[in-house]
Amino acid sequence: MSSALEQEALPDEGRAGPAADAVTVRPGTPQPLGARFRRGPDGVAGTNFALWAAGAESVEVCLFDESGAETRHPLTELTHEIWHGFVPGVLPGTRYGYRVHGRWDPWTGARWNPAKLLLDPYARAVDGDFLLPPEVYGHVRDWPEQHIADTVRDDRDSAPHVPKGVVVHDDVPGDEWEEDRRPKTPWADSVLYELHVRGFTKLHPDIPEELRGTYAGLAHPAAIGHLTRLGVTAVELLPVHQFAHEDHLLRRGLRNYWGYNSIGYFAPHAAYAASGTRGQQVGEFRRMVRALHDAGIEVILDVVYNHTAEANEMGPMLSLRGIDNRGYYRLAQDPRRYADYTGCGNTLHVVQPNVLRLITDSLRYWVTEMGVDGFRFDLAAALARSMHDVDMLSPFLAVIAQDPVLRRVKLIAEPWDVGMGGYQVGAFPPLWTEWNDRYRDTVRDFWRGAQHDVRDLGYRLSGSSDLYAWGGRRPQASVNFVTAHDGFTLRDLVSYEHKHNEANGEGNRDGTDDNRSWNCGTEGETDDPDVRALRRRQLRNLLTTLLLSTGVPMLVAGDELGRTQQGNNNGYCQDNALGWVDWSLAEDPEWRPLTELVSRLIAVRRAHPVLRRRAFFSGRPNGPDGLRDLAWFTSAGVEMTEGDWYAPAATLGMFLSGTDIPQRDERGLPVTDDSFLVLLHAGPEPVRFTLPAAPWARTYELLVDTAREDQEAAPGTAYEAGGEVELAGRAVWLLRAGR
Repeated sequence: MSSALEQEALPDEGRAGPAADAVTVRPGTPQPLGARFRRGPDGVAGTNFALWAAGAESVEVCLFDESGAETRHPLTELTHEIWHGFVPGVLPGTRYGYRVHGRWDPWTGARWNPAKLLLDPYARAVDGDFLLPPEVYGHVRDWPEQHIADTVRDDRDSAPHVPKGVVVHDDVPGDEWEEDRRPKTPWADSVLYELHVRGFTKLHPDIPEELRGTYAGLAHPAAIGHLTRLGVTAVELLPVHQFAHEDHLLRRGLRNYWGYNSIGYFAPHAAYAASGTRGQQVGEFRRMVRALHDAGIEVILDVVYNHTAEANEMGPMLSLRGIDNRGYYRLAQDPRRYADYTGCGNTLHVVQPNVLRLITDSLRYWVTEMGVDGFRFDLAAALARSMHDVDMLSPFLAVIAQDPVLRRVKLIAEPWDVGMGGYQVGAFPPLWTEWNDRYRDTVRDFWRGAQHDVRDLGYRLSGSSDLYAWGGRRPQASVNFVTAHDGFTLRDLVSYEHKHNEANGEGNRDGTDDNRSWNCGTEGETDDPDVRALRRRQLRNLLTTLLLSTGVPMLVAGDELGRTQQGNNNGYCQDNALGWVDWSLAEDPEWRPLTELVSRLIAVRRAHPVLRRRAFFSGRPNGPDGLRDLAWFTSAGVEMTEGDWYAPAATLGMFLSGTDIPQRDERGLPVTDDSFLVLLHAGPEPVRFTLPAAPWARTYELLVDTAREDQEAAPGTAYEAGGEVELAGRAVWLLRAGR
C-alpha cells in the first residue's frame, strides 16, 4: 500500500537521484539511522541519510542510476558520531551505498578504505548479489607475503561488483500490525515448525512455478494449507536477513543455502522475492506474514546477530568493516585479528552501545513494521558475553528485558557458542525459551538403545525441570526437538550411522560425527522391506515421543514426509533438490501415514491441557483423587522406586493426571482434563506391561500405537486396569485412563 506522498513523488521505478552538481545536500537529521524517504519542511521530497561511523574522517553517500553511473554526495554534518544529510530528489527505488574515508592501519584495527562501496547497515532492501571478486576485499588478496597480506590496502573500486542498498518507502498503515490481528499463541500451546522459505516451496507442485522459492510462495494457499492440516502454530524461518555467499563455496560452484551469513539486518533476502528487488521484497514479505497470521500461524525469524558475512581479517569489505571496524567488531589482543566466539571469523561487539542499538533497532523494525512474532537467536551465548565471559546480566539481555516491544514477543536462544564457557543450556533468564539439546540427545539415545537407564529420559519427557525450574521459569522454557536444520533429517537419523557429506566438497570432514543415530542394521537406503518397516516405526516413535513431551515441540519441515538428505548432516551449501523438501513424498503411500500421525498427535495435544502444562509437575498427590500429578511405572505396573531409575531399563510408563492441573481458565475456574498413560518400549523384543490398577484407572482406551502403520485402527481398543498388554518391540502406546 502506498501513501499519498509516495503516489505523488515516486518516479519510474529504480530511477537514481540527480547529478551531484545539481543538488545541494541539506543538513538533514541524525535520527533515524539509515535512508529515510520524506518531504522536507519546504515540501521538497528526498531522502535523509544517517550513518554512525565514529572514527571516520568523512563520509559520502553514493547514488547509482540504471546504467550504474555513480554520483557522490558528501555528508558534512556530524552529530554524536553520526554523519547525516538530506538529499533532495532521491526517491524510493534509488540505489545507494557509502564510501567512508579514514586511516588504513590494520595494526591498530583501523581499516577505512574509500575505494570500497559499503552497504548501509540500516538498508531496508538490497539489490544485487555478493559474488566476492578480488575488488571487494579491502586488502590485496594476492600479496606475495601472506603473513601481512591483510595489511596491504587494495585501491580498486568495488562499486561495480557489490549490491546496493535501495531507498524504500517504509511507512506502514496505522492498523497494519494491530495487536488483535496477531495470533499471539501462548508459549504452552505452541508447536513450532522450522522451515526454509526457498527449500519448503521450491518443489511444491501446487505453487505456481514463478512463486516457488519465494515469500509469495510461502504465502500461497497450498503452502499454508499443509501447515494448517498439520496443526502447527508457528513457522520458524531459517535466516531471511540479506546474506552473502562465502568465497570458498563460490569457488566450488556452491552457494550458502541456510543463510547464516548475514550482512543486512533490516533487508529481506532479495533472492527470495518474486516481485522484484528494488524495494518490492519488503511488501512481499509483509504480505506473507499477513497471510500466515490470517491462518493463525505466527512467524518467528532465525536471526544471526553474533557475526557477519565479512568473516575474519582475510574476508571481504562489504559494510561494517569499512564503516568502523573497531567500533563494530570484537578485536583480539593483536588488533589485526578478530575475537571469534562464533566459528565464523568475527564476533559483533554487542557491548558497544551503537552495535547494541543496531541489533535492537533491527529487532523492533521486524516486529513493528514487518509484523513478525518472535526470534530465534543463533549462537545467543555470543550476544550475552560482556567483555569476554558469558554474562546473564549483559547489556544485550538487560536491554531486551526492559524494551517495551521486544519483551512481549517470543524469544528463543540457541544457548551456546564456540568460545570458552559458551555452553549455557538452562542458564538464560526467565523471559527466554531455549533450544534444549539435552532433550535431543536423550531421546535419540533411548530409541537407538544406547541409554543405560531412564533417569535422564524422565526429566526430558516431563519438561526438563532439572534445567529450567528456577527463577520463575516454566516448562515452555524448553524447546524440545529431535532434529533441526543442522544435522540428519529424521529419516536419515534412522538410516545412517555415519555422515555422507561428500557433496559439500570438503572431503567429508565437515559436519558432526556425534549423530547418536542408528541405521536399523543397514547403512543408507535399502529395498529390504523389514528394514524399511522398522525405520518407519522408529520415525513414529521419535515423533510421538516429541509431541507427547512437556515443553514446546519443534518439528522440521519435511520430517513428517520422510524427507532424506542421503546422509548429509551439514546441508548448509546444498541449494538444490538435496536440501529442498521433496513434495512427491506427500503422495507416497509408504510415507503418507507418517504425516497423518503427526496431525493426529498435534490435535490430541491441542485438545488436552494435561499435555501442554504451564507449570512443572510436583510429583505429589495434590488432586481431589489423591493421586500424583505425575507417576512413573515399571512394566510390572508398579510405581518406580529410586533403585528402578538407576537399573538398566528399556521400558517406561508415564501417567499424567488430568485432575491436578495447576492453572485456571479465563473465567478463573480450575482446568481439568482426561488422564493419560504413555508407555515407551525401546527394546527389540515384545514386552508384557501390566496397566496400573485402581485408583489410577478402571479402564484404558488406546489412542496411538506406533507399532501400527495406520493409526485409524488403534482408537477405541479398551483394556481393563490391572491387566497385561503386550507392547511390540520398539513402540509407544498412548492410552486414555477411564475412571
